[in-house]
Order: sequence, then structure tokens, then C-alpha cells
Amino acid sequence: QVDLVESGGGLVQAGGSLRLSCAASVQTFSSYSMGWFRQAPGKEREFVAGIKRSGGGTYYADSVKGRFTISRDNAKNTLYLQMNSLKLEDTAVYYCARGRAVSVSTEGRNYDYWGQGTQVTVSS
Repeated sequence: QVDLVESGGGLVQAGGSLRLSCAASVQTFSSYSMGWFRQAPGKEREFVAGIKRSGGGTYYADSVKGRFTISRDNAKNTLYLQMNSLKLEDTAVYYCARGRAVSVSTEGRNYDYWGQGTQVTVSS
């Protein structure tokens, strides 16, 4: 069993920043790729960003490229998502997830453990 716990969500004005964290309960955190997904009301869940297990490769959805940065601290079993220049359309529940494979996937079906989510609300 793997527990993933997100934190750092909240209410922020457009143009502001937030940093999400995802703490993993297992020592094998460094053996897996990790990803961030989000789901807005009435919309399907979508890939936001992913990172290889070593942190050497990162991938982003076009909608967040240049504004969001994914990173990880394997010594702390923690995944991060730095979100800058936030837009109204970034409002969603954000989830971290553990990848099934070494490589990063943009498909949710390729992730086996998920956190409970943290709400990010961007206001005008």
C-alpha cells in the first residue's frame, strides 16, 4: 500500500503562485516516475506534468508549459509542483500519482496509486 498526500492548495488571485507538495509513505519512492493530474468541475481528468524517477526528465502539458515546474526530492519522498502565473482555467483539484513504469506517461491508466487531491482555486 502506498499513501500519497497532497498539500499546498488554496485560493489565489490570477497571476499568483502556489506550490503543491505530495508526500509518499514508501521508501521506494525514488524507483518510480511520478505525475500531477488535475480535474476541473465537469471536465475529465488531465495530465499536468510528469517526472522520471531520477528527476532527470520532466514533461508538461502544453497548457502549463513555461508556468509550472515539477520536481522531486527523493531523500524526502516528496513530489512538488511549482505553479506560477496562475490563470482562471487552472482551477481544479490537483492529484499526484505514482507511475507504473520508469518512463513518464500522460495517461492516467498508467498510474497505480493516487492521492486524495488538493483544491486549487484561481480568482480574478
